[in-house]
Amino acid sequence: MIQFARKLKVILEKAGKLTTEQGDELLQEARRDKRPLSEIAVKKGVVSEPELLALVAAAANVAPIDLDRVRVNDDVLADVTAELANEYRIFPVDKIGQLITVAVANPFDVLKLDDLRIITGCELRIVVSTEEAIERRIATAYRSAEESVSEIVGGFEGEDIELKEQSDDDESLDLTAISDEAAPVVKIVNKIISDACSSGVSDIHIEPFEKKVIVRYRRDGRLVEVLTLPKKMQNSLTSRIKIMSKLDIAEKQRPQDGKFQMKMANKAIDFRVSILPVVWGEKTVLRILDSSNLALDIKSLGFEPRAMEDYTWAIERPYGMILVTGPTGSGKSTTLYSAVRHIADPETNMVTVEDPVEYTLEGINQVPVNPKRGLTFAGALRSILRQDPDVVLLGEIRDAETLEIAVKAALTGHLVLSTLHTNDAVSTVTRMVDMGMDPFMVASSTILICAQRLARKLCVHCKQPLDVDKSALMRVGLSEADLARDDLQMFKAVGCGRCTNGYKGRFAILETLRMTDALKRMVVEAANVQDLKLKALEEGMITLRRCGILNFMRGMTSFEEVERVTMAD
Repeated sequence: MIQFARKLKVILEKAGKLTTEQGDELLQEARRDKRPLSEIAVKKGVVSEPELLALVAAAANVAPIDLDRVRVNDDVLADVTAELANEYRIFPVDKIGQLITVAVANPFDVLKLDDLRIITGCELRIVVSTEEAIERRIATAYRSAEESVSEIVGGFEGEDIELKEQSDDDESLDLTAISDEAAPVVKIVNKIISDACSSGVSDIHIEPFEKKVIVRYRRDGRLVEVLTLPKKMQNSLTSRIKIMSKLDIAEKQRPQDGKFQMKMANKAIDFRVSILPVVWGEKTVLRILDSSNLALDIKSLGFEPRAMEDYTWAIERPYGMILVTGPTGSGKSTTLYSAVRHIADPETNMVTVEDPVEYTLEGINQVPVNPKRGLTFAGALRSILRQDPDVVLLGEIRDAETLEIAVKAALTGHLVLSTLHTNDAVSTVTRMVDMGMDPFMVASSTILICAQRLARKLCVHCKQPLDVDKSALMRVGLSEADLARDDLQMFKAVGCGRCTNGYKGRFAILETLRMTDALKRMVVEAANVQDLKLKALEEGMITLRRCGILNFMRGMTSFEEVERVTMAD
């Protein structure tokens, strides 16, 4: 992997996509995070996926291939098993006689290719793809050769599943190791989970109704119904997930929370489970926590230059409080994790308090909150301050007691990062005062407040130019200067087989309020929200709506999406 990363670095440098210094930085990040250099380069916008494929293909003198569009010969899947494809990180595309067409991410690894020739007994025709595309296609192609949902459900007779303790090495917790003799409920749960993981889903909802059970996925922030199961599977489905999460299968009247981990391809994925009694049974929600999709590099978050300047300035301060606000699922944790990773070094003692710990970070002391045992946010924070911390990350400020301790910590030489639920940056100030904090304490401790939302990206394959009257655009927030820009690109959502209603993926929009001396004086003088916002705008603050409009003008999203996520602005 490292050898290919070095080779890819040289290719990108020769193509003028990177300087030597930038290449060294990407290589160090790839080593540190154990992620492919190709994935990091694409996510940071150094090069697009098609450009990357073209450069690698030209350097290796082989053809590139788009695995998302190619039709696979099912016969070749029998010759190259899923285990072989996962082990060698290759994907078989076609077979003609004794010639197999194989997609690889690293066409320079001749030893691996020689092994494949010996194992398959065939000659190989090499084509180039990316590691991410190969992984996606392995997950979908080999799964399609398995039993269909209807076949699995047809074999379900309503029998109880075997109730046994799960061990860490239980093969049923490996998505690629389901035996033919496994119970139908085991197969259906694994299929629901594997489909979700391979399609970039954030949450799985299993919802019981009077005569059926509905499975919905949250994809790019929106729930999509994907499966309807018979009512007779309801109890077995819930019991199976409870067993995997080490929960009480006999308890059906109280909410339960748990977690488990499953293996998929070459990575482990964590799941957070919530079970809630409803009218027709128990509703189950699984939050998928895939650390490989976590953007921990602060530069990859895609903030506006002003917002990025404010954020990096704040997290490099020696003390003070930084708050990130927004609704659940708006990416606040990712933004805070990126700050922790940015400032982490061996000379800094960093401690987090989370409920629960979503992603484990090497070199960071992470404390999981456990209210049942008396470990609350406030109690944990008190103990942490006796641990000589330099930086403290609080998962959330939920009450006045926690806020008071956090403010005092920020005033006594600690950098405190946390989240709060408010609509925008400015209203966070009044929210803290309403929670009982003295305005002087708020002004003295707070150095930056951010408001964040996640907006959906337009699908690059089907978006179409938007033709709309300029007067209508001016009524919704665009200025004459905006409409006169040479680089103005406006598109609308259409929809195709590769996306969900014209959107694929999400990006963050951030509003930052830097607490300047002028704003601090206004807070101490108990100025209202409107006056604070006007002053912040005078000092250059970019609102959530304006940030969304800028991305709309770049062609990244639609105006309908901007309106949806910034409606309160």
